[in-house]
Amino acid sequence: MDLKSYEPFWLIKNGLPASYPSLKHNATCDVLVVGGGITGSLIAHQCIQDGYDTILIDKREIANGSSSATTSMLQYEIDTPLYKLIDMIGEKGAVASYEACYRAIDQLYDITHRIKSQAGFRKKDSLYFASYKKDVSWLQKELEARRKAGFDVQWLDANSILKEFDLHHTHGGILSAQGASVDAFMLVHELLQYNVKKGLTVYDKTQLQSVNYGKRTHEARLHTGAIIKCKRIIYCVGYESAHMIREKFVNLISTFAIVSEVVPDETRDYKDILIWNTSKPYAYIRTTDDRRFLIGGEDEQFRNPDKRDALINAKEKKLLRTFEKLFPNIPFDVDFAWAGTFGETKDGLPYIGTHKNFKDSYFVLGFGGNGITFSLTGMEMVSAWLKGKKHELTPYFAFGR
Repeated sequence: MDLKSYEPFWLIKNGLPASYPSLKHNATCDVLVVGGGITGSLIAHQCIQDGYDTILIDKREIANGSSSATTSMLQYEIDTPLYKLIDMIGEKGAVASYEACYRAIDQLYDITHRIKSQAGFRKKDSLYFASYKKDVSWLQKELEARRKAGFDVQWLDANSILKEFDLHHTHGGILSAQGASVDAFMLVHELLQYNVKKGLTVYDKTQLQSVNYGKRTHEARLHTGAIIKCKRIIYCVGYESAHMIREKFVNLISTFAIVSEVVPDETRDYKDILIWNTSKPYAYIRTTDDRRFLIGGEDEQFRNPDKRDALINAKEKKLLRTFEKLFPNIPFDVDFAWAGTFGETKDGLPYIGTHKNFKDSYFVLGFGGNGITFSLTGMEMVSAWLKGKKHELTPYFAFGR
């Protein structure tokens, strides 16, 4: 009998930290946040901080979408290498995007400290290693691009990586001094509970069905028949935005992850490092705050949840083989295996901004491997826009770019 859980690890680990009612009566607010995951909770946190009367709704239980499945590797490195991003959008926008993700990690540390979070936020280094010899030349080109931009990076050869991390089958890599990890599911609940005490109103199992736009006030109609009158709407709905917006702007990808049993001794030397590689799709490895190993990857094009979940057994075996190849001296007994869906964009950047078909609204869609750090940048951008100010990253994250 297979007793492993195929629910995301964080759901089992944390249980149900908080519960909220559905909305069955009419309500009013300044800002309506649609989406109760890590992005929505951060945006709501910013809105409350800026003094707006804010309501947050989610059609599921809170944090039961992508935030329950994320592996929460917090990196300033974007899925598109810096040197390639410079070629795509120019040096100014590329470096500014990387710098924003770099700052976001420190900003999240400040937030977790302020709300007295117990979600296991931990600053870490990040090792990006070459899986194949052919990757070394472009990875060293990436190293120089980051150095030129002022990032704290160094090159480690294969022998140094083996000696320091007992990590096998590498061909050298970039060690960066900025990274982190967190239990995003728990952090969502902590953020919302913190802000409920400051005036935020939260409703789960409350689905937005349509919006009637007025001159200054808009009516958001819910599946319960209730109406929320609001001045601004902020959509933090992740990959589900692909069903809201007509044009093709994101590819949906399924990713897979496994978590080991608790191994205190083996994880001790890896608690301060994130590890990922140049394979396509890349594999990513970290420890959890309760002293387990986590490895994810084996991405596939998303078709539907049933076909995605049917692959979990096969993907579990492949991820386990990858871990055993890289760390032959560390046992990995699988305790949890699951799949999640995320969005992949043409340049690795998010879509944060307005859309012509949604009046007085903003989308904050932190796609790719930097979803959480992009969401922190989204906080800055939305805060500026609501005050009538500009933000330097607006053209780089815009729809239709």
